[in-house]
Amino acid sequence: MAASKATYPFLLLLLLAVVAAASPAEAAGCGDNVTTSSSPPTAYEMLERYDFPRGILPEGVEGYELRPDGTFDVYFPRECEFLLARRWLVRYDARVSGAAASGSLTALQGISVKVLFVWLPVGEVDRAGDSLSFYIGPIATSFPLADFAESPRCRGFDDASVAAASTTTASS
Repeated sequence: MAASKATYPFLLLLLLAVVAAASPAEAAGCGDNVTTSSSPPTAYEMLERYDFPRGILPEGVEGYELRPDGTFDVYFPRECEFLLARRWLVRYDARVSGAAASGSLTALQGISVKVLFVWLPVGEVDRAGDSLSFYIGPIATSFPLADFAESPRCRGFDDASVAAASTTTASS
C-alpha cells in the first residue's frame, strides 16, 4: 500500500511532464493556425499606418500589395467614380499604384480628376496637419481631413445590393 501511495505523485509528475513536453509542439501548431486564420490588415488600415484617413480610398477594395520599399498596388473590381467635396469628380482605375511614406503618396497612377471636360492625373497626395493636398501637375488643391472620414461610394457600385439591403432593412 505504501508503494502505491508513492506512485501517485510520481505518475502525476510524469503526466505533467508529458503535457508540458507536448504543449510547445501543440502551441507551435496552434500558432501556425492562428497565423493562417488571422487576416492581414486591410488597405484602409494600412493607409492609417501611413498617417492617411481611410476615406481617401473608396469602398470596394478587393486587394492590395505593399512592398518593403513602400510601392503599392490597390485593386478594385472596376473603375470607380465619386464626387469629392460635392464638386470634384474623381476616378480610380481598377488598379491604382504609387509609393507610400508617412504622410505622402507619390508616383500615383490610376487616379484622375475631371477639370472642365478633361481628366487630369493626380500624381501625389500629401498630408500637412489637418488637410490633404492633391497634386495635379504643378497645381495643388487642399481639403480638410474631415472630408475623408468615411470611404466614398462609387457611382453605380452595388446599386442592386444597396437596393436589396435597404429593402431588407425596411422590411425588418
